[in-house]
Amino acid sequence: MKRFLILPALMLALASCTVSEKKNTPAYLDPSVSLEQRVEDVLARMTMEEKVAMTHAQSKFSSPGVPRLGIPEVWHTDGPHGVRPEVLWDKWSQAGWTNDSSTAFPALSALAASWDRDLALLFGRSIGEEARYRKKNILLGPGVNMGRTPLNGRTFEYMGEDPYLASQMVVPYVRGVQENGVAACVKHFAMNNQEVRRTQTNSNVDDRTLYEIYLPAFKAAVTEGDAWAIMGSYNLYNGQYNCHNKRLLCDILKGEWGFDGVVVSDWGGCRNDDEPVTNGLDIEMGTGTNGLTSGGNPYDHYHLANPYLERLRDGRASVEGLDDKARRILRTIFRTSMSAEPHYGSFASPEHYAAARKIAAESTVLLKNDGLLPLQIPAGGKLLVVGENAYKMQTVGGGSSNLKTKYEIIPLQALHEAFDGKARVEWERGYVGDTSTSYDRVETGQDLSESRDAATLIADAVTAAADADLILFIGGLNKGFNQDNEGTDRTQIELPYGQEEVIRALAGTGKPLVAVNISGSPVAMPWADVAGAIVQGWYGGTESGHALVDVLTGAVNPSGKLPFTVPCRLEDGPIRTERQYPGIQVEGKPYWEEYYDEGIYIGYRWYDTKGIPVQFPFGYGLSYTTFSYSDAKVAKAVVKGAGTTAVTEATGSGKPLQTVSVKVTNTGSVAGAEVIQLYVADPDATVDRPAKELKGFQKVFLQPGESRTVRFTLDRAALSWFDAAQHAWVAEPGSFQVLLGSSSADIRASASFELR
Repeated sequence: MKRFLILPALMLALASCTVSEKKNTPAYLDPSVSLEQRVEDVLARMTMEEKVAMTHAQSKFSSPGVPRLGIPEVWHTDGPHGVRPEVLWDKWSQAGWTNDSSTAFPALSALAASWDRDLALLFGRSIGEEARYRKKNILLGPGVNMGRTPLNGRTFEYMGEDPYLASQMVVPYVRGVQENGVAACVKHFAMNNQEVRRTQTNSNVDDRTLYEIYLPAFKAAVTEGDAWAIMGSYNLYNGQYNCHNKRLLCDILKGEWGFDGVVVSDWGGCRNDDEPVTNGLDIEMGTGTNGLTSGGNPYDHYHLANPYLERLRDGRASVEGLDDKARRILRTIFRTSMSAEPHYGSFASPEHYAAARKIAAESTVLLKNDGLLPLQIPAGGKLLVVGENAYKMQTVGGGSSNLKTKYEIIPLQALHEAFDGKARVEWERGYVGDTSTSYDRVETGQDLSESRDAATLIADAVTAAADADLILFIGGLNKGFNQDNEGTDRTQIELPYGQEEVIRALAGTGKPLVAVNISGSPVAMPWADVAGAIVQGWYGGTESGHALVDVLTGAVNPSGKLPFTVPCRLEDGPIRTERQYPGIQVEGKPYWEEYYDEGIYIGYRWYDTKGIPVQFPFGYGLSYTTFSYSDAKVAKAVVKGAGTTAVTEATGSGKPLQTVSVKVTNTGSVAGAEVIQLYVADPDATVDRPAKELKGFQKVFLQPGESRTVRFTLDRAALSWFDAAQHAWVAEPGSFQVLLGSSSADIRASASFELR
């Protein structure tokens, strides 16, 4: 087995160096030597062939080290919600291990809904510990692509529609992962905002939109989170595939941002022999691994394998370029498996299950409550649970986030635990959605077969409601085809499988009705008026059922806020033409063209600026208590000397220009947490700007009657827009408004100041 040759190779390396005393130990094997010295020492000892070997895969999820020198191979694993089960050397098929059942953590859209940086750090640390225990070097996540369209099949893997929110959440996640000697591989760089034709669509984006919307989270991961790895995306930009896109990888990532880590291709994302050599790709993964078409070792035929060697030998490729790739790969190894600080990790532990439960519960969003929540079922009463998602396990499926877990608590099980002995809990399916129970040979063990037709399922649910004290509908999406799923986009924004008809039939019984939507992306709710309470749940992972019921019963006061807008209708949004999405064919082009004509106006930027009503706004979420805002203040009314000075990449965070404060009071009867959101408006701008933009948030926990003054600082970057002509961020003089609220549409306090 190749992966177990590391120690013998290390012994051979030491023997070949005739080590007798520590002072004679090669520098690269001495953990007290600086990282860069170790890199340069081993690089000088490597042959050209050894360097090239490191730039491409040797198996489905590993790339070579240098056995002769004791340099271990690099092992990659999906993320971003848990460590993927082990697969065979050359195939996606499961390896059949019995000790690779990981903790399934909540989806990243759920994490974003927590609006809690501490939870992002906890998430990163926990998943990093699991990856380290499994001896993985690179965790393929997190994902930070923006929610440009609610139909994107991978919205559940990303952190919402706002670049500031995603930036603030990705940084602690990355730091937490890398504390464990595991590289966080932030993906998919960049503009991977749809799954339909994801490998053959060219994204046409103007520079202002690129820098204001689609790059900030990646930049924060690199410049603030110190991410060690970046994954390219399948799509094209400027007519070049993004896994070897010069503008993105060389000019911006490694140039403007100074990224010193490794760029990894998405699996099969490398497309030709020439561009990967010069355009910033460091490790090529997933290209043609079946070994059937080319003969011999299939990995020798990768674009960065024998074809790369040929270019080096005949002078078409430079040794300097090869050394840069090798340095980045070696840097990754010395930061991970050969780190000066030992890391051991832990796996599927009680602490990780508790972390998953806490994150999922604090991400749950209360959208409506007419007094039905927390649940109160009379002693001996009946709670009727309706809906497939009360029973169906959700960790299996969805693409590369598919996980094998030791267990998954479904909502129905958690409800029985909470109410058995106190009240009757009965379940009716109500509708048939996705009946699959396996993905890539990972089995849930459930039986989702159903013989009843749709009409009978609804009739049976209505009949069962006759003696119920309350109906709890648990439905939504799943990770099946054309749902929240890698490789396919959704075909509608409304609930699938006829669920609206089920909800309206249940409401027609006159019984109190609570609706829970489980999804990783926005779902329109034209039926919202017939439900007495609505909860947005998520793919919560191993402890999803417990987390949801914690909120439903009041054991946890909901504090989640939507990381995206829930529109009334898809056609209300900014994506209105085929050329915008999913793209159009242009004569003579080998790929589809997609035009980001909406520019910077995605999500709430569009709805708030255009004054279009939405079902639930960005940042929205209720609590079982209430909060008041008062005494909003800006510390300085005038700032001199700011002018129109451009904000450079190096000083983008800048020095504080303004201090903003607001007093928040828990005016209810139970303890709870509120997310105070700070938006900035620039009514005097000489360019088109959104009505408001998120530039700060804090989550605070308050006891009943408790008050706290929350403070924010604003720097020049928070006031700036990107001037493509200058290629710089510009803060213009004039009046600015600071808007403080509980959502983008619920502004509770405001203040203004002049920038001169």
